[in-house]
Amino acid sequence: MLLAAPAQAAGPAYVALGDSYAAGNGAGNYISSSGDCHRSNSAYPALWASAHSPSSFTFAACSGAVTTDVINNQLGSLNASTGLVSITVGGDDAGFSDVITTCVTGSDDTCVSRVNTAESYITNTLPARLDAVYNAVHSKAPAAKVVVLDYPHLYKLNTLCLGLSSTKHNKLNEAADLIDSTIAARAAAHGFTFGDVRTTFNGHELCSGDDYLHSLVISPTWESYHPTATGHSKGYLPVLTTDAS
Repeated sequence: MLLAAPAQAAGPAYVALGDSYAAGNGAGNYISSSGDCHRSNSAYPALWASAHSPSSFTFAACSGAVTTDVINNQLGSLNASTGLVSITVGGDDAGFSDVITTCVTGSDDTCVSRVNTAESYITNTLPARLDAVYNAVHSKAPAAKVVVLDYPHLYKLNTLCLGLSSTKHNKLNEAADLIDSTIAARAAAHGFTFGDVRTTFNGHELCSGDDYLHSLVISPTWESYHPTATGHSKGYLPVLTTDAS
C-alpha cells in the first residue's frame, strides 16, 4: 500500500507593503490590474510568495507611496492571523524622484543642495513618519514577523562611468546610507527585522558593469533608477528569504 506524501504546510499569511521599490517598478512583468502602482510578478514580494506558498498573499505595495499612503491605503489585509509583513518605504517621503531629477538635470552644486535638503528631512522628519507606519502595522498585525528592507546604493564609486559626476555619485550614496541607517534604527526600536540590501547589491550598482539597477530610462521614464528584475531576484529576494525564516 502506497502512502501519500504529507501535504506541505502552507507558509504564513503574507502582506507586502511599501513604495515602488517594493512594488517592483523597473522589474517588468507588470500586473495589469495594478495600474499606476506598477506591481510586478518579478518583484521580491511576488517571488517570495511563489517560492514559499503562503496561506494568503496580499500585494499592497504601490509606486509613489509615502508612509501616510501605506497607513491609509495598504493595511486593510492585516489582521491577527497575519504571519509575515515586508515593507520598503521612506524614499518617497524624502523626495526620491525629485532628488534624482535634480541631480540628473542640474549642476553638481544644485544636486548637492537638493540632497542636503533631503538629508535634513530624513534626519528631522522621517523618523516620526516611520514610527507612525510601524506602529500601525504592529497594531493591526501584532503577531506578524515584520521585515523592513531598505534601499541599495545607486552607484559603484571610484570607477570610470559616463553620465553623472563622481560628486553626484558620492552624494546620492551618502543619502542612501543616511536613510538606510534611519530605517534600521526605527525598525530596531519597534522590534522589527531589518534587511540591508546594500550587501547583496554590492558590486552590482550602476557603473559596476553588472548593474542590478536601471539608469535613466527614456520609456517608461518611471523605471529609471529602480531595481531590475535581477535586482529583485538577486538583490532583494535573498535578504527577505533569510530574514523571513
